[in-house]
Amino acid sequence: MSIIEQIAKHFRDVYFGGNWTAVNLKDTLADISWEEAITEVHGLNTIAALVFHSNYYVSSVLKVLQGGPLNASDKLSFDLAPITSSSEWQGLVIKAMNEAELFALQIEQLEEAKLIEDFVDPKYGNYYRNILGIIEHTHYHLGQISLIKKILSDMKVSRKMKL
Repeated sequence: MSIIEQIAKHFRDVYFGGNWTAVNLKDTLADISWEEAITEVHGLNTIAALVFHSNYYVSSVLKVLQGGPLNASDKLSFDLAPITSSSEWQGLVIKAMNEAELFALQIEQLEEAKLIEDFVDPKYGNYYRNILGIIEHTHYHLGQISLIKKILSDMKVSRKMKL
C-alpha cells in the first residue's frame, strides 16, 4: 500500500471504522437523536457543533483538493445554524459522511510528491501536514463527542432512576 493509499485509509478509518482505536464517527453518531445532538452539557460544545466544526475543515480542504481556493476562517468554524429537527441533524451527519468519502477519494488522486508541496500558502505548511492535521483534529473531536455522548447517556439513566 502506498503512502497516499495509507493516508486515505487512515482518514476513512476515523470516519467509517477500522482504526486501531475501534471508534469511528459514523458508528458513534448513528444512535444520537437530534435532541441529544443539540444538548449542551457542562459548558461543552454540543455534539452537533463538533460535527459541524470538524466537517468545516474537511469541506474547506476538500475544495482545495478539487482545485478551488481556500475559503475558510477559524472564526466561522462553529457557525452552525440551529438544528430543530431530526431531518436537519441527519442532513448534517450525511453531509459530513459524504464529504469525508469525497475527501478520501481526493487524497487517493494525489501524487506522492504533492504531499511535500506548500498547501495554498507556505504559512499553512505542506499538504501532508494539513491532511494529517485534519485526521488528528477529527480524532480529537471524536473523543469529545464520545465523552459527551456518555455524559448524556448517564444523565438519561440518572433521570430514570429518580422517577
